[in-house]
Amino acid sequence: MTLDLPAIVTGPLTSAQRTSLINIIRRAARTEILPRFRRLAGAQIATKSGPDDIVTEADTAAEAMIARGLARMFPGAVIIGEEAAASDPSLRHKAAEAELAFIIDPVDGTWNFAHGLGVFGVILAATRYGRPVFGLIYDPLADDYVIADESSPARHVTASGQETPLTMSGGGPIDRLSGYTHMSLMPKDAQKTLAPLQTAFARTGALRCSAHEYRLAALGHADFILSGTLNPWDHAAGVLICQRAGGVARMLDGADYTIAQDAGYLLTAADDATWDAVADVLEPLLG
Repeated sequence: MTLDLPAIVTGPLTSAQRTSLINIIRRAARTEILPRFRRLAGAQIATKSGPDDIVTEADTAAEAMIARGLARMFPGAVIIGEEAAASDPSLRHKAAEAELAFIIDPVDGTWNFAHGLGVFGVILAATRYGRPVFGLIYDPLADDYVIADESSPARHVTASGQETPLTMSGGGPIDRLSGYTHMSLMPKDAQKTLAPLQTAFARTGALRCSAHEYRLAALGHADFILSGTLNPWDHAAGVLICQRAGGVARMLDGADYTIAQDAGYLLTAADDATWDAVADVLEPLLG
């Protein structure tokens, strides 16, 4: 059934709209993603920009299903998926300028998914003129999600529907902080700059999955996330969710984050003090 909803939403999404979005994501996961997990044949996996940048039939089929559902609900919105943007890069600019845009990462952590690792998720964000206003990160294996919008706090919702408010870690001394840094995705000169800086922290790493990195940060299990690859499908939802969980997210040079940002470093941290402390350590990245 198609809901009788306005083409463009100028305020927060309604409860009915949020429920419909969650149902769209769940159906896509159950129909197109989970049946293919650990069952992909070689012909169902292809590469894009390089051997580690892969796409599977689950990505393309789930994105198409989610996009169709969004188009029925919000016929006036710009809808951009990771795979569609790979074919038409101009969609990123259209989304950044749109009054309402929905951004889909149908299988975030595709490398993990394709190699049978259960660290992947579905990300959906809504933006208004490039600024995130709704974020949903769904774990198909656990059938749970974290969610936030511009007017309500971030929360974790279990498969049974139990909701728990989210709170970032609270930070601490630099040498006790742990976080995710996407060093392998950076140019070699940036890697050489970043590598020694990371020794200031207790622990750094990467999960090859922004969905779970942002989830863990919003749940208070990581203190910061640094990324130099600014694909909006990776970050828009997580940035908003972490902000609504009490965190801070902005560019390393201090600029506000919007999906129009396509260069620079995005730093998300537990609070203002933690952001400032981590940014001080990472300042050499700015050259």
